Amino acid sequence: MTKSVFMGSVVERLLKNMGNMHELGRQQAFELGNPFYAQFEEDGGYWRKELPTGEKYLVLVDIVYDEKGMPIEVKDTIIKKLDA
Repeated sequence: MTKSVFMGSVVERLLKNMGNMHELGRQQAFELGNPFYAQFEEDGGYWRKELPTGEKYLVLVDIVYDEKGMPIEVKDTIIKKLDA
């Protein structure tokens, strides 16, 4: 098997499982001790914030950028707590 054939099969497997990408991001955020943010159509333009403890909130998000345009901080305003 050549390297390009192997790489193609890995990419194909990853693309088939795109539905779990947010779960990988969620896991990574929690491992770093950070909250996880995601947007869902049913939340009317708000973001969901999930803490490693399982608490969930609807929030407004403001991202602070440095002088190079790189994000350096996420500020959120809680709109309401969601049932777990």
